[in-house]
Amino acid sequence: MHEAQGKGRRAFALFQAARHPGQVVWVFPDHAQQLLLPGGLPQDLPARLMLLRPRGETDLLWSLEEALRAAPIALVIAEPEKPLSLTAGRRLQLAAEAGQTTGLVLVRDGQGSNAAETRWLCEAQAASAPDSTLHDWSLIKNKNGTIRRWVVSWNGASAAFDMVSATGERGQPADPPG
Repeated sequence: MHEAQGKGRRAFALFQAARHPGQVVWVFPDHAQQLLLPGGLPQDLPARLMLLRPRGETDLLWSLEEALRAAPIALVIAEPEKPLSLTAGRRLQLAAEAGQTTGLVLVRDGQGSNAAETRWLCEAQAASAPDSTLHDWSLIKNKNGTIRRWVVSWNGASAAFDMVSATGERGQPADPPG
């Protein structure tokens, strides 16, 4: 189980959905005002995506846990409204292990669970070019390694992104001969 927070958490989740082959389940609260539109999703994702809108937080957590246990599911994304308790987070972790499924919970800032394996802070950056969408993805919690920050450019159409070099690290063109 992993978590993503910040204003760019849905873009991060969409990138994860695009790169995970197989069925993707996305669990929204029943009264969510902003839903995914199939026409705006990466190419093959709408055919693999199942949207769930359970009523209430208890049903949302139950749906998330059951989807994580379902073996053919590749990725389960959920957007609970309340912070997960340590018990709920641990139950989800065990369900993900049982189903061999990756889980991503989109949390509001400061609402992460101690049971999460990793936590990402996802923010959009001002683009340097009009056709560029820059994202700042920071791994702010990692139970199995170090934390780190990446600035990436993702066009939303594929499961690939470009790493953006920090200022001053870009290769400079060679001087002309002579």
